[in-house]
Amino acid sequence: MNIYEIHQLYLTCTGGIATDTRKIKSNSLFVALKGEKFNANTFAKKALDLGVNYVIIDEKEYFVDQRTILVEDALNTLQELAKFHRNYLKIPIIALTGSNGKTTTKELIYQVLSKKYKAQATVGNLNNHIGVPLTLLSFTKETEMGIVEMGANHQKEIAFLCSIAQPDYGYITNFGKAHLEGFGGVEGVIKGKSEMYDYLLENNKQVIVNADDTIQVEKTKAGSTYSFTLQNNQADIIFTNSIALPFVSLTVENIIIHSQLIGLYNATNVAAAITIGYLFNVSFEQCKEAIESYIPENNRSQIIRKQNREIILDAYNANPSSMALAIDNFMQLHATKRMLVLGDMFELGNESLQEHKAILDKLTQFTSLDFLVYFVGKDFYTHKISDSRMVFCHDFEDFKQQFKNDDSFQLLLIKGSRGMALERILDLL
Repeated sequence: MNIYEIHQLYLTCTGGIATDTRKIKSNSLFVALKGEKFNANTFAKKALDLGVNYVIIDEKEYFVDQRTILVEDALNTLQELAKFHRNYLKIPIIALTGSNGKTTTKELIYQVLSKKYKAQATVGNLNNHIGVPLTLLSFTKETEMGIVEMGANHQKEIAFLCSIAQPDYGYITNFGKAHLEGFGGVEGVIKGKSEMYDYLLENNKQVIVNADDTIQVEKTKAGSTYSFTLQNNQADIIFTNSIALPFVSLTVENIIIHSQLIGLYNATNVAAAITIGYLFNVSFEQCKEAIESYIPENNRSQIIRKQNREIILDAYNANPSSMALAIDNFMQLHATKRMLVLGDMFELGNESLQEHKAILDKLTQFTSLDFLVYFVGKDFYTHKISDSRMVFCHDFEDFKQQFKNDDSFQLLLIKGSRGMALERILDLL
């Protein structure tokens, strides 16, 4: 059975696509993927019993009946099916990647475009070689605009995802110190993320550019771009008066936009979303409504008020770039006493100890502020020093033993990589 025939069957599956029998909807198409520790071919019969219309398998011994589609490679079939579906729909696809701020920017773009179009976007962080195909296959004939987030931790990954999604527009949030281990350092990050530029430029597609980022400007100068600036550089859209006290606000054409996002670094994310909206004829007034109604969640720069405390919960992820920005933003907020809980940053490879030491050194420079910081994790603990403002903990259990719930610290920042699960701290407050 070829991809066209499989796609014809998929169009009859009103329940969409499924790869996990725990999340199956009736009348869907189940794709049996394999990994190091699982083989979904073994669940083919169960999937059919649960009500799917068809199952795609790549091991013939799990063939059930005429509802079973046997292919050479189930993952490759999923990816080719998604590519075929994307071309079948023929809708504008906006892709974005970057080291920091991808998901927040994606959500903001979705909010803005939804003011005028029936938009659909990547759900959660389904942004890899499986997630991107699933995202594309979730789009329907009713979808007018597709927004696809692309994540990567090694070279050629973005290029591959672009070959599937075939974006018409693209935006890179930034080039930071994320996934250094897989990319082979910062230069590797720039090269890997710029694979999106390579695709867009080679296919005469349009790039959205932050004119304040010299790397973005340099790498896209040969193509069709639409740009924005927060620093009065030459650009198509000029934003002014960007501040964060603690919530980000900015102005465009005398329209003041107040977001519910903290940290001045989010001003760029807001500006990018508005720029993309305006490119698609969403008015600045509509953009303002969309941005002001967006409330972050899922441990991403949330402000939580608990027992007279303001807690900035940013525990979804962390890398050296986002950690440094979060600290700078936190330290400029008005407060008499501050507390920080910072967890280890993962996937930094040989540069891990150096980057953790740089964060520690950064904090020692805030000599005029009254703060207490808890470092949680073995990489931070390696750099343990004697400083009354700093507490070093091997792991979360060690933190629980050492943590003192001093309510005189009424401003608290919680930041760490996802694997640290630092949101657990909320239960201790």
